[in-house]
Amino acid sequence: MADTQGSYDDRFAAVPHALAGLLDAGDAGGSAAVFVDGEPVVDVWGGFADAERTTAWQRDTLTNVWSVTKTMTALCALVLADRGELDLEAPVGRYWPEFARAGKEKVLVRHVLAHTAGLPDWDGPIEELYDWSSATARLAAQVPQWEPGSAAGYHSLTQGYLVGEVVRRITGQSLGDFFAQQVAGPLNADFHIGLSAEHDHRVALTVPPPSRNEDYAASAPGSSAAPATATVVRVRDGNSADWRRAQIPAASGFGNARSVALVQSVMACAGEVRGRRLLSPAGCDRARQEHFQGMDRLLGMQVRYGLGYGLFGSSFGWGGWGGSIIMVDPGERMAVAYVTNQMREPADDDRGLEIITAAYGGLLA
Repeated sequence: MADTQGSYDDRFAAVPHALAGLLDAGDAGGSAAVFVDGEPVVDVWGGFADAERTTAWQRDTLTNVWSVTKTMTALCALVLADRGELDLEAPVGRYWPEFARAGKEKVLVRHVLAHTAGLPDWDGPIEELYDWSSATARLAAQVPQWEPGSAAGYHSLTQGYLVGEVVRRITGQSLGDFFAQQVAGPLNADFHIGLSAEHDHRVALTVPPPSRNEDYAASAPGSSAAPATATVVRVRDGNSADWRRAQIPAASGFGNARSVALVQSVMACAGEVRGRRLLSPAGCDRARQEHFQGMDRLLGMQVRYGLGYGLFGSSFGWGGWGGSIIMVDPGERMAVAYVTNQMREPADDDRGLEIITAAYGGLLA
């Protein structure tokens, strides 16, 4: 069986065993973490940080977690709402006046967080994603594809800019800077939205699925053919320095399982972790209030959306393109994260569920 490094409580031994099994099955590398009451009961990693399998995955290896980043962006909005600086029921145009045109006057902040704003497609050049003012100007000019709030369609790339610009208008800070100072900093969490060059040596580049190359593109989970957004995003785009430097708050977060689980433990533990309170209990509860249930127009599957998180029974969280995932269970005060650089085809990928199931087994031990 593949070697894994790190530490774990014996009750949760099934989690490192599951990670080792995934590495044995051919994955390049990855990490898994389980936090209970804000403390790690599993923190393990293994495999390789490169496709050539010459560089071992280290304790501080970082990789792009793709849409898991959305949960970090949502947390920033929830923090501002908890402070009374952001009204989730207010029109986006209250904070971003240029947005309130072309039929978007009735788009509320909660619509953006729940993927019901009607602005799911990024239809500009990839390069424009790296320029915040150009990206937000394009979105401000868009016309909604449906009556805001009446339907859901996964805002794969656009959600981050929409939420991020509201955060910027309120605080004067970029989303990545606000996250670093108000969330990651207080928790000492090694997660970054906008990665500086000093960290490049720690990055495990994304490895496309077997038999695919770096032109492999994002698609909706329900179909290997349907694009997740109008503009195709390829593995090579996500592996570029431009992508790492940019703040793409729906898809360009870099971290590992430890940092993902640590940050989202805030949501599992009623807003306070390791003596640092980021949210009130009521502020955390907002995330799992259902704002949409039904068929997602883009994903082609049934979903339940809270504010910035997918809802799954009494738990909530989200996954990213390629397999990384975070699941939060406030009832158990538990956060489970799996982060990998190894992509698999979406239809064949249940690795995150395997790690989460193993973690729940530890609670019963």
